[in-house]
Amino acid sequence: MLTNEIFEKLKSEFGENILECNDQQPVDHFIVVKSEKLFEICHTLRDDDDFLFDYLMSLSGMDLNENLGVVYHLYSMKLKHKLVLKVMVPKTDPKTPSVERIWRTADWHEREAYDLMGIEFTGHHNLIRILCPYDWEGHPLRKDYQTPESYHGMKTSS
Repeated sequence: MLTNEIFEKLKSEFGENILECNDQQPVDHFIVVKSEKLFEICHTLRDDDDFLFDYLMSLSGMDLNENLGVVYHLYSMKLKHKLVLKVMVPKTDPKTPSVERIWRTADWHEREAYDLMGIEFTGHHNLIRILCPYDWEGHPLRKDYQTPESYHGMKTSS
């Protein structure tokens, strides 16, 4: 199934919660959805017989200056098609629903995006830092991140 076909089917079910479809080359085709309905949309993408996206290949956070985004790369083993799904959240309140109950592999991906970008995945069962120490301040992959000069008395920059 092509991205624009998936977009039209999702749009008919979720209406204004499906924001945009970009199926122009040279970038990967993607669909942008509202964060508030992400869990329901992903549940449909996994379980609907037309989609059957049973595999979350990756989940990545991105800093878009005023907003943060999450990119989901999905694949259907049975139907052999791919989809890139995106959500945007404001940097001032970066929250989006967790999809780890839909795809278990999202557990660690969401924790990494939380740790390094500061995106809070609501409903995640164990949203804690995964790469930085638990008491680390800030999120190192944000564009506005300032590396501290020291951490517990140890120098962190040259």
